[in-house]
Amino acid sequence: MTFDLITMGRVSVDLYPQQSGVPLDEVSTFARFLGGSATNVAVAAARLGRRSAVVTGVGADPFGRFVRRALRGFGVDDRFVREVAHLPTPVVFCEIFPPDDFPLYFYRFPKAPDLEIGPDEVDLDRVRAARVFWVTGTGLSRSPSREATLAALQARPPGAITVLDLDFRRSFWSSEGAAARQIAAVLPYVTVAVGNQEECRVAVGESAPEAAAKALHDAGVELAVVKQGPAGVLGSRRSTGERVVVPPHPVQVVNGLGAGDAFGGALVHGLLDGNDLRSTLVLANAAGSYVAGQLACADAMPDLQQLQAYAAASR
Repeated sequence: MTFDLITMGRVSVDLYPQQSGVPLDEVSTFARFLGGSATNVAVAAARLGRRSAVVTGVGADPFGRFVRRALRGFGVDDRFVREVAHLPTPVVFCEIFPPDDFPLYFYRFPKAPDLEIGPDEVDLDRVRAARVFWVTGTGLSRSPSREATLAALQARPPGAITVLDLDFRRSFWSSEGAAARQIAAVLPYVTVAVGNQEECRVAVGESAPEAAAKALHDAGVELAVVKQGPAGVLGSRRSTGERVVVPPHPVQVVNGLGAGDAFGGALVHGLLDGNDLRSTLVLANAAGSYVAGQLACADAMPDLQQLQAYAAASR
């Protein structure tokens, strides 16, 4: 079986407050969801009809069983989810202060199972054959995940759609310089890079969208996607010189944490369909908007009919 998408990276059990605008120490009830950026992208693509799988790790605990069951429920293949007996499945809490303040508290100690995946534990034949392969910056933050990510990227055929989500989380790194060095090492192996302006600044030293896109192109990236918050998103192709800026999709934000992952799943869908850059980014923005208007991340990912109807209703 050839997968449309294989992602590699974080997984977690997300515990979100059911009281919006309340500090975490005063929250009384939480809702449990599947989470983690790479995992959410796989779910988002599966909801859009794509055959998806995720390479990640969980503990030998009840939350690990929940992750596997949730993945299968969303139609994501869990065969590459490794069980790491000596580490717990990560848990993440957040606070919800709409429209733009959603602090995250990661419990990934002493180390997350998804960072324990080594090069010899990745099915390189499946990675090589996948139509799209997606990795995250977090996977580069520790060994042996760092080496496994690089080995997987090096296995990809030239020109295959290979995506790096810059995904910079300061608490996972010793310094910004360390993150920049590891990202620089893998940029030559990816064809698409996705990140916000802060993530671009860390990765390539540029936060202005046009300058960040040029720096990513200079590093070998064909398609640079730079998220600009309320200014929308810039898509830039190196080979053709095409530049597209798409405005954000309007939404009354409930929880913005899953929006980027929904964007990623829809981006993958558009790239697989061979859609033009503008329509691909318009659909991706709509997907991010759809999920930002709901509490959950993975559970809120729309199917294609829902997404198309949502996008059309807002035109």
